[in-house]
Amino acid sequence: MLHITGLYASILGFLIIFLAYKVVNFRKTKRVGIGDNGDKLGMRAIRVHANATEYIPILIILMAIYELNGGAVLVLHIIGIISVFARILHAFGLSGSSGISFGRFYGTAITWVSIVGLSCLNIYQFLLKTI
Repeated sequence: MLHITGLYASILGFLIIFLAYKVVNFRKTKRVGIGDNGDKLGMRAIRVHANATEYIPILIILMAIYELNGGAVLVLHIIGIISVFARILHAFGLSGSSGISFGRFYGTAITWVSIVGLSCLNIYQFLLKTI
């Protein structure tokens, strides 16, 4: 069972829907059917949502593999919590500025560390079970 992964996947799922709502609201308000119509705020809303949909699935897949292979519960919760924090931080950072921002930089950095960490943990588990 993937109880822990399910928890964080659900929380991140709510975040994706919230970010999608912001895109839909922009398009409705500005009457934009497709794209951003050159609107900088719309472009950022679309990119914030797209970025979340680019990174969250691999985080969830790696968490699920780690959990299915008997990964440590505490490690899963730590990675889950910091991943949620990172994605929220990134969303607020990019929503506020298309340039460099604290939230955008650290949200991305923490997300990358989570992905690399989970990848290493999964490779380590593989090596333990096959060697």
